Amino acid sequence: MTTSRLLRMLLCALGLALPVLAIVPAAPAQAADFPTYGSGVRVRADATTASAVVTTLAPGETIGVDCQKRGERVVLDGADSEWWAHVPSKGGYVTVAYVDVPESQLPGVPVCGGTDPEPVGAITYADLVAMFPGKVADQATVETGLPSLNAEMVAAGITTAPRQAAFLATLANESTFRYNAVQAGGATYTGRGYIQLTGDFNYSDAGDYLGIDLLGNPGLASSLDHSAPIARWYWTVARDINPLADALDMGAVDDAIGYATDPDEDVERCDDFKAALAYLTGSVPSGVNCVRPARGGGTGFTRDQSREQFADEMRELKRVARTR
Repeated sequence: MTTSRLLRMLLCALGLALPVLAIVPAAPAQAADFPTYGSGVRVRADATTASAVVTTLAPGETIGVDCQKRGERVVLDGADSEWWAHVPSKGGYVTVAYVDVPESQLPGVPVCGGTDPEPVGAITYADLVAMFPGKVADQATVETGLPSLNAEMVAAGITTAPRQAAFLATLANESTFRYNAVQAGGATYTGRGYIQLTGDFNYSDAGDYLGIDLLGNPGLASSLDHSAPIARWYWTVARDINPLADALDMGAVDDAIGYATDPDEDVERCDDFKAALAYLTGSVPSGVNCVRPARGGGTGFTRDQSREQFADEMRELKRVARTR
């Protein structure tokens, strides 16, 4: 085990973290080299574990990094980072959790694009009521779940105004911010939790990802311990929605969430998205799209699809969002 890996594990065990931003020196003029550890480390097309795999590193391979950006938080044994290193020679990103440095952010490496989007602060009950009047459940229930929900939003990279606005507008309509929301009807794998997890495929995949038996214990999906982590999984792993929010494409966000096509509800959710943006930033930017993408005879996503069943469609959806 390397010294930096051991130091990171020690810091995690003690509940400590290095003040990374304070110790980052001036950015290098060219790519900086960093060793990695582990085998089978994947280089991905973007800074999430749901992004396509570009290639795989050799065990302990050194990578040349020209910049880094925030993305999905990755937690490993003794490593925890929301930063991803851009490796131009590989054409993709590697989570800093696999880079052999003690910090969770690479020292001396600039942020991709030159600036790091300013994160929005933790969301309060008062914030939700102001953004979504009439769509926020009782204060006691909502406030019980907010610490977990805020933590998972950070872990999911939902820390900029467009991402928070899209995520929160979705939850306002899915569950009115109740971690314990359960869809009526009595089906075994009915909609549960913040984001109304539905279908045995999703219960199975979410359970495998989080290490819990959701197929055998579906009620866990609406528990305080698991509702917010499941929402994070659905948003970043099952669907990878942050890029759609970045593009201000609420129509594509709605399509990816997978509820039955309903033009009236699409408009309502997009109006909520705009209201949240206005609250978080003071204005609604131009370029917001409220219309779901056109499909050549397709029906769009549905909640009970597995990740594999819609992977190609999701890639196309993000491509369309980038070109709108």
